[in-house]
Amino acid sequence: MEYNGGSLAADHLCVLVHGLWGNPNHMKSIAKALRDAYSEDKLYLLVAKRNSGSFTYDGIERGGERVCLEIEEELENIRNKGGKITKLSIVGYSLGGLVARYAVGLLEMRGVLREVEPVNFTTFASPHLGVRTPLRGWHNHLWNVLGARTLSMSGRQLFTIDDFRDTGRPLLAILADPESVFMSGLRRFKRRTLYANVVNDRSAVYYTTCIAKTDPYADKSRIKPNYLKGYEDVILDPSNPVSVLTPKGSGKTFAEITTSSMSYLRNAPLVLALAIFIPFGVAAFLLNSVVQTFRSSRRIQLHESGLAGIQVENYRLPIWIKDIRGTVEDVYENLNTWQGESYLRASDDESDDGNLNKSDTQILALERKKSHPQFPTLALAPCQFTMIEELDKLGWRKYPVWIHNVGHSHAAIIVRSDTPRFKEGLVVLRHFVNEEFLI
Repeated sequence: MEYNGGSLAADHLCVLVHGLWGNPNHMKSIAKALRDAYSEDKLYLLVAKRNSGSFTYDGIERGGERVCLEIEEELENIRNKGGKITKLSIVGYSLGGLVARYAVGLLEMRGVLREVEPVNFTTFASPHLGVRTPLRGWHNHLWNVLGARTLSMSGRQLFTIDDFRDTGRPLLAILADPESVFMSGLRRFKRRTLYANVVNDRSAVYYTTCIAKTDPYADKSRIKPNYLKGYEDVILDPSNPVSVLTPKGSGKTFAEITTSSMSYLRNAPLVLALAIFIPFGVAAFLLNSVVQTFRSSRRIQLHESGLAGIQVENYRLPIWIKDIRGTVEDVYENLNTWQGESYLRASDDESDDGNLNKSDTQILALERKKSHPQFPTLALAPCQFTMIEELDKLGWRKYPVWIHNVGHSHAAIIVRSDTPRFKEGLVVLRHFVNEEFLI
């Protein structure tokens, strides 16, 4: 990575963490944007590399331990050469945002965040609430069960079906527990910022990347976007992102019917192609998942036994304050895209909640009462509602991003590869560097 490193004169270290199936090159455009704005004498860059490729299957906590070790090694390396880092910023993309949140907890636990000033914590398209689909019925069961078992430990954690360290709770719930080192560490940062795609993100949808209970962008025909001045057509004004359009009438106009019909015709070849090729893709996806899960389990065994270059006992102290890859990725994203959304409404039959305990039932009952007809509350899991409540207490600067020109906004938001199709992502990076990043 050509933008890695910096001068010993720099006192600010910024760490970049890539996502699932990723590698350090995915962070190249972010690194370049930061380097163009700040010289090597001002800012030292570290692009984390120990979680590259299928290593991201091994679980968020192991990824966090690797990143924490990289940060500590870099700080020591700079110190041994005569430099001194006094400020720390962390940027996470996609799953890297969750890995970064775990690493922050470890840095807090190990006292690192008391030795440096935590400044910026930023995520781009990170699934803070996991990737469980807000659906009810058999669709929910099928996708959430299938998806959770095809990405090894990381899959179980993203779908919140894991039991973290025998707590009886999923890791993502622990990450958002106000009494954990993870939240304590996150509170120390001077600024917490997130960027969330509102459309066409096939990997991590809006509600989870923006830590939200609703999705105002589910029906784009009902809203008018309000863009942030100077960043028009890409970044929405966080204080007033959309205006609701007044319905013109109960019936559709001829123009609307024509537009809808043309949309179906344009999508027909895609639907046909999916019907033909998805079965082959799913077979490859599942086969690859079996192989990667097996390899991941072996890496986890090495990691846990201390034979992977990390002394895990140093990172397993109490967490409480008190005490075929590209093709496979496409198939996963296409399957995820098929999922629609379901909502909580006051008129819902509470018997649909299934075998929930009393506390979880009360959470859903309260959220039903709060649900508004205009933008109804999504049918999330009780633990996800709790995560939203606790994370929002930290105070996030949330920026909705509307990528228009490509159907793969998850990659475009950080310009994951050097292609003109992702140029709208450059607007996002310009905003991040010029308006959000504190040096």
